[in-house]
Amino acid sequence: MPFNVADPIPIEERVPMLADLFRLLGETTRLRIVLACAGQPVAVGAIAESLGLSASLVSHHLRLLRAARIVRAERHGKHVFYLAADAHISDMLSDMLEHVAEPYAESPRRGAARAATGTTTPSTTLTATADDPA
Repeated sequence: MPFNVADPIPIEERVPMLADLFRLLGETTRLRIVLACAGQPVAVGAIAESLGLSASLVSHHLRLLRAARIVRAERHGKHVFYLAADAHISDMLSDMLEHVAEPYAESPRRGAARAATGTTTPSTTLTATADDPA
């Protein structure tokens, strides 16, 4: 992993900070809110309407996301608009969306091992089916 050893904060101290960032983004509603803000500045009401959420719920999540420096607010007159805090956030989300859209690619070593033993690749799904008990 390419880490700059001259960084003022040691990696051991940054790991918990990064874990907190992923914890915040791991909640579906918050992730949807950040994605709504990623392209351009958006008002709370517009976010709430586009996601089918209440403005108060969106505001609550935005407060947490601002505290974690995931989104930032810009005031234009009497209106406040929210957007991704910086290019790091936008780029990370874009990269992760691209990653989950890629087809499953098995590593050559695992594929060769499966072929040698005659096992098949397990299929996984992110959505529940009629056969799922959940």
